[in-house]
Amino acid sequence: MKNIEIKQSDIGQRLDVFLTDKLDSSRSQIQKLIKQGTILINDAEKSSHYKIQAGDKIIVKNTEAQSIASKKNQILPKFKIIAETDDYLVINKPSGVIVHRGDSIEGATLADTLEKQYPKIKKVGEDPLRPGIVHRLDKEASGLMVVAKNNKIFDHLKNQFQKRETLKKYFALVYGQTNTAHDEINFPISRSAKGYKMAARAENQDGRNAMTEFNVKQEFINYTLLDVQIKTGRTHQIRVHMSAYGHPVVGDDLYGTKKTREQNAKLKLDRIFLHAHTLGFEDLDDKWQEFKIELPAKLKNVLKNIK
Repeated sequence: MKNIEIKQSDIGQRLDVFLTDKLDSSRSQIQKLIKQGTILINDAEKSSHYKIQAGDKIIVKNTEAQSIASKKNQILPKFKIIAETDDYLVINKPSGVIVHRGDSIEGATLADTLEKQYPKIKKVGEDPLRPGIVHRLDKEASGLMVVAKNNKIFDHLKNQFQKRETLKKYFALVYGQTNTAHDEINFPISRSAKGYKMAARAENQDGRNAMTEFNVKQEFINYTLLDVQIKTGRTHQIRVHMSAYGHPVVGDDLYGTKKTREQNAKLKLDRIFLHAHTLGFEDLDDKWQEFKIELPAKLKNVLKNIK
């Protein structure tokens, strides 16, 4: 059981808004806990829009809510800083790290580490769950990301991403050999009927425009290493497009086939072979900045051992 302290400045706030900050969680998650009756005001259940009053006693009584309240004590994920200015950070996100919080996200995220190391970043951006975050990488992927340290560069970067003026290139190891050394994939992408994944659609079907371009970097007997550039930034774009193209990304069980999932298990990779190796954008002085990093050692070892 946990008691939440009420300060003079808290009086008049909606209960769910107040607890979103105090329990370091999403508003919808807090609303869920309130509906479940696991958060009490003066030993009574209240609605999410209850206005906090002087003298209120707020109690968090169940283990789920307590785990949210103690989230700040969790081990924060680490990342390597590639470059840093007064305006932005360029980082190398490791595989296995979630970029930001969400309704179904448990555990510490990249955003939590950023808030800890750069407290002012909490006020950067449009969503308190995504401080300074202008783009993202899948949890299972690794590589370069730029993080805004103030709202001026946030808006500047966001505008470039929206206009497709940034440069984003990835190494992706896929199953099989492509029939061409270069190609463009432009299947529209939308949420699949299953809800938890995305799907490529035919050009005459509904879906968000998506453009992926690749060049073959190295061929193996059963695999191909691609240098991929995305012109859009749809959820799981490279994974969805390569699966629809007939060459799923190695390590990707979500968009792979039964055969490739079996092979993923044999490889024991515990991640997808997708790494953002190049990132380019214009800074506030309109100067082009471009950053490059190598494949992680684990992925280099995969290339040494496959055929």
